[in-house]
Amino acid sequence: MYTQYLYRQMSIEEDIKSTVKLDERQKTIINLVYTNNWLKEKAMYFFKDYDLSAEQYNVLRILRGQKGNPANLSTLQERMLNKMSNTTRLVDKLVSKELVIRQQCATNRRKIEIYITEKGLELLAELDPKINQNNDNTTKNLSLEELKTLNTLLDKLRF
Repeated sequence: MYTQYLYRQMSIEEDIKSTVKLDERQKTIINLVYTNNWLKEKAMYFFKDYDLSAEQYNVLRILRGQKGNPANLSTLQERMLNKMSNTTRLVDKLVSKELVIRQQCATNRRKIEIYITEKGLELLAELDPKINQNNDNTTKNLSLEELKTLNTLLDKLRF
């Protein structure tokens, strides 16, 4: 027998126990901030087992996307999800974990090149299916059409 699971959808006012009726613009901003923090908290617990932060994971993914080509600090900073990240500190931590290497450019000694290591690639390969499952679990209450609409609206909000 097919059983459909129903979930109780709480409003942002219920989640934050607001005693004041919020107008739609206030509610939207508060909801975005609240949801962002909720996602960050989920990520923090997820990456904790790997002694990794979400920002460090982001750097590893950017470097993997370079397909063997180096990146420099400014490239990483431009592509980071969190533009306020201290990229130098993140790279230092990843170097100490042997997940990336940093070396001087052979043709321009002032330029520092950053590469992902085999150990870094192996960690991402281990994390990929778990991240995908986590993303599926996080978005399971939204249909494909709702996800497309949400992405469109978020893109529009940032415009």
